[in-house]
Amino acid sequence: MVKVQKTITKKPAVEKPKKPAVKKLVKETAVKIKPVAKKQTAPKDEGDIEVFDIDAIKIGDKSKYIPAIGRRKTASAQVRLFTQGKKGIEVNGKPYGDYFPKFLHKTVEESLETLKCLGKFGATVIVRGGGKVAQAEAVRHGLARCLITLNPYFKKRLKKFGYLTRDPRMRERKKPGLKRARKAPQWSKR
Repeated sequence: MVKVQKTITKKPAVEKPKKPAVKKLVKETAVKIKPVAKKQTAPKDEGDIEVFDIDAIKIGDKSKYIPAIGRRKTASAQVRLFTQGKKGIEVNGKPYGDYFPKFLHKTVEESLETLKCLGKFGATVIVRGGGKVAQAEAVRHGLARCLITLNPYFKKRLKKFGYLTRDPRMRERKKPGLKRARKAPQWSKR
């Protein structure tokens, strides 16, 4: 028998380009470069919110406004936020202090107070439906939406406090055979 030897030929290896050596920086010797701060920067946490320069945000024409709609239960509020002109919040032709009871004043102010810009803007609100509490929360929701349109950096802060979320809780409907949604008439044995 004759043995045949097979010759195995290897393909020439393709050389891969070498990556340039990257120097590793030691944390202790690394120098951090701070970027130049702009007028409106996104807040990093609660205490970092800047009191912004209102002159940088002003809209050219005094008649211009930022519109938004806020809702809660069956109440809806059409809000117009003015950056120039008369300051204060006017609800259905009255100052909000006269329209809402005293315990709801804080609710109306919350979205502006969170950004430390209470008294820097003027707002007119037309509110319909619901009770006073739902109307106050609808105004707060509408003001928060206006502020987001004005400056998108406000979104993080307002969302954290829940002022941008439309509260979905509604009154449950009355069911047939019951006095209210779940209250049943008094049961008697005979």
